[in-house]
Amino acid sequence: MSEGSKGSSLAFGQVVIGPPGSGKTTYCHGMQEFLGRVGRKVTVVNLDPANEVMPYQCAVDIAELITLPDVMESLKLGPNGGLIYCMEYLEANIDWLQEKLAAFRGHYYLFDCPGQVELYTHHDALKNVFAQLAKWNFRLAAVHLVDSHYCTDPGKFIAVLCTSLSTMLHVELPHINVLSKMDLIEQYGKLAFNLDYYTEVLDLSYLVDHLASDPFFRNYRRLNEKLVEVVEDYSLVSFVPLNVQDKESMRQVMRAVDKANGYSFGDQEHRSLEALMSAAVGADFHFTSTLAVQEKYVQSQDKAVEEEAMDL
Repeated sequence: MSEGSKGSSLAFGQVVIGPPGSGKTTYCHGMQEFLGRVGRKVTVVNLDPANEVMPYQCAVDIAELITLPDVMESLKLGPNGGLIYCMEYLEANIDWLQEKLAAFRGHYYLFDCPGQVELYTHHDALKNVFAQLAKWNFRLAAVHLVDSHYCTDPGKFIAVLCTSLSTMLHVELPHINVLSKMDLIEQYGKLAFNLDYYTEVLDLSYLVDHLASDPFFRNYRRLNEKLVEVVEDYSLVSFVPLNVQDKESMRQVMRAVDKANGYSFGDQEHRSLEALMSAAVGADFHFTSTLAVQEKYVQSQDKAVEEEAMDL
């Protein structure tokens, strides 16, 4: 994987990014197992120096180069400053990463990245690492995870839209935004609109109107209108719903990522995928065969409307 070498083979993969608690490590674990079932040789690379518990099989770990606790102790930095230092250190020692990745030629890569939002919105260290990987003929897609519970709060969802747009523009990779933990969304409260409204980011004026019903946010209506105008003017942000426990949901995300980074699988992987999707779930397999979250939610909404109509 020498720099600028046009003759070296392409390598495909995902950089998994997103705020803390959005499910990045769980996603890497689930996607590693899912892709392994369809025949891909998957290598997971942990680039989070604060990640001490990894449920997946980690082939390359940044802890061999630097760890956040060591940085915080030796340089007297807090967690945020320490993470930024770690990413700058990784950028300065990128040859270490190149040497580690060279041992896994021909594999599909999952990069588990830190959860600090600043690293993806305006700091350049991690962005430069991704750019260097591209020079080594890595074809990567950024998978940006966002906790689905933000959909239940219009104010937070507008903030998520702005953060997602800022991340897309800064990271400069083919980008897939994912609403994670869809199996838990109803625990946070009912959505004001159907799920399609949030995943497709439809007419956001309805969201502003809904937000204005709250006395606190009424005074900030013009600000919210301008924020959603920015999101709509770029017309870039949309989301793929994800339930890691659901095979069909995982396949939808996999297809979106493969389309984004240009990965094309052969007949054998296609047959393995079809067999996986049609097979009964065994005790040794962690994914459950459930209804798609979107269908389940829409059906529950329709049932609630019918019950209200009967009461009237």
